[in-house]
Amino acid sequence: MARLGVAMTLMLAGVLSACASTTETNPGRTATEQLLVSRAADMAVEGLVLPIPVGARIFVDDTYFQAESARYAVGAIRAALSEAGYALARDRNTASVIFEVRAGALSLEQMRRVVGIPAMRIPIEEWNFVSVPELSVYSQRDRVGVAEFSGFLYDAQTGSPLGAVTPMIGRYRIRSHQVLMVINWGQQQAQPGERDPGQSWTAF
Repeated sequence: MARLGVAMTLMLAGVLSACASTTETNPGRTATEQLLVSRAADMAVEGLVLPIPVGARIFVDDTYFQAESARYAVGAIRAALSEAGYALARDRNTASVIFEVRAGALSLEQMRRVVGIPAMRIPIEEWNFVSVPELSVYSQRDRVGVAEFSGFLYDAQTGSPLGAVTPMIGRYRIRSHQVLMVINWGQQQAQPGERDPGQSWTAF
């Protein structure tokens, strides 16, 4: 009986120890979403050239640049200007040109195509709904980071206009496929450091 009591005690201790768990945070945006948007921002500013002489000292005014991931996008604009040969000013007082930038889009688009019955909610009463899961033979999912920036330039001393920058546009797409709701191929998530996501087996 003593041995049985010891065994039961050890089993109980094992069960109790197995109940321990680690709590993890759940951020509002996934890494894939952030990477899609940041890669689109990088693509939007590739080859950026301003209608002013190279070497001008520029202050990037982001006062009206309002969007999620805005700080990353402004950093990408500054990096593109530096690579193009322009000098970056720390503030307005040390700049010869002000480049005021704004964001037309800096977000994520998603599109899903389904051959079959898509997931839906069917109303059965005024405030009650029944959720019907997707029943598909084939489905395709596109996730696209979209970035569009534009801006204009003016003289830092006089405020005289020096020109405008047409919209800078960048898109970064990954595509995945699913057959019979089980078989998957294509890119399921954006990979850190990946500049070109390539194509899935067939880009249909």
